[in-house]
Amino acid sequence: MAEVSLERSDRIAVVTVRDPERRNALTVELSDQLVDAVATCERDPEVHAVVVTGAAPAFCAGADLTALGEAKEEGLRRIYAGFLAVAGCSLPTIAAVNGAAVGAGLNLALACDVRLAGPKARFDARFLQLGIHPGGGMTWMLQRLVGPQTATTMTLFGQVVDADEAVRTGLAHARTGDDVVGAARELAKAAADGPRDLVRTIKATMRTTADLDDHAEAVTAELGPQVASIGTPEFAAKLAALKSRISARP
Repeated sequence: MAEVSLERSDRIAVVTVRDPERRNALTVELSDQLVDAVATCERDPEVHAVVVTGAAPAFCAGADLTALGEAKEEGLRRIYAGFLAVAGCSLPTIAAVNGAAVGAGLNLALACDVRLAGPKARFDARFLQLGIHPGGGMTWMLQRLVGPQTATTMTLFGQVVDADEAVRTGLAHARTGDDVVGAARELAKAAADGPRDLVRTIKATMRTTADLDDHAEAVTAELGPQVASIGTPEFAAKLAALKSRISARP
């Protein structure tokens, strides 16, 4: 049965697209479930970070071609809604790319804040080869991440990027071993251990400052949230613990 599963432990949620027989191709129904899974993570105060992956052997083979062929604008927007929910998530997100990320599956990986690439990871735009125009904001996301040259070779010249090349071009943060989800959970620990509101605020500020050109504007954007964080009980507790450790030194 095709589904999007959600597992939560240690303040980390793992969202898995599960339809291995069709290599986790996105249908409207699966995209709807992705939206619901992200919303559940947003509502759960015990979730501080989200890992997105696919059931082996693929990450996501794109949109289901039958659904894609029958889709008009409204249907396409429903297919996009799943990875757009990931892109809009206020919590930090990591794509654990364990296999092929193709078309809309590439979009799902691009929608995450960070991508980790397992040994079998493949990043493949594929739209042109299928005779359709890219959608879901792929050209925008890809160019912002890897620049116009690599984006062009992937989108117009059919370059398929493996794990090593993904790291070299900045498409992925790191290559991992076979347990990509385990590596993603390890990476997520710092966010999982931090105050949830602070984690969300830092991510929001990073999105704001990414579009600024002036250092002084960035200082101003950070100032209000920093002042607010200094007044929290969490900061007071960490400051007290630090002072205690310092005073205990010989």
